[in-house]
Amino acid sequence: MKKILSTMGIILAASASWSSNAADYQIDTKGAHASVNFKISHLGYSFTKGRFNNFSGNFSYDPSNVSASKVSVNIDPSSIDSNHAERDKHIRSGDFLNVAKYSTSKFESTKVVDKGDGKLEVFGNLNLHGITKPIAINAEFIGAGKDPWGGERAGFYGTTRLELADFGIPVMGASSYVDMELYIEGIKI
Repeated sequence: MKKILSTMGIILAASASWSSNAADYQIDTKGAHASVNFKISHLGYSFTKGRFNNFSGNFSYDPSNVSASKVSVNIDPSSIDSNHAERDKHIRSGDFLNVAKYSTSKFESTKVVDKGDGKLEVFGNLNLHGITKPIAINAEFIGAGKDPWGGERAGFYGTTRLELADFGIPVMGASSYVDMELYIEGIKI
């Protein structure tokens, strides 16, 4: 009986180590090595670009089992920064983001698909402006390894398009959508 229990313990330990090779990372916002950026058409003539200055999150990543990866990001919509204070004030108002009422936004992945050659598709739920909708992010693994401070890092790039009406946000000028560009570098925890 002892031998059977011992053998079962070894098998369980081995299978647990095979399935839990995912490393956990905290997104490096302190060092400004991550950003959540946006681009939206301005009257159909040009583009306004900006970013959200305050966000936090974490992710798990296992290059040998990409489908086990996960990501969770919290964004402070009031931290929108388009490099124009009056415009930002208007975007924060009830006319658009209404940050007084909707003070948080969150993305939580539900599935990660390995597309090969470092390309990924990250599916998940985005809560924005009080509405939660499924979105897909086209992502790319940039690299991973040791940093000069004795830690380990991993980085990704991603893009997605959000239809404003899906989140109950009025059309801004001539654009019904906003393009998001994400640079995510994490420090292994």
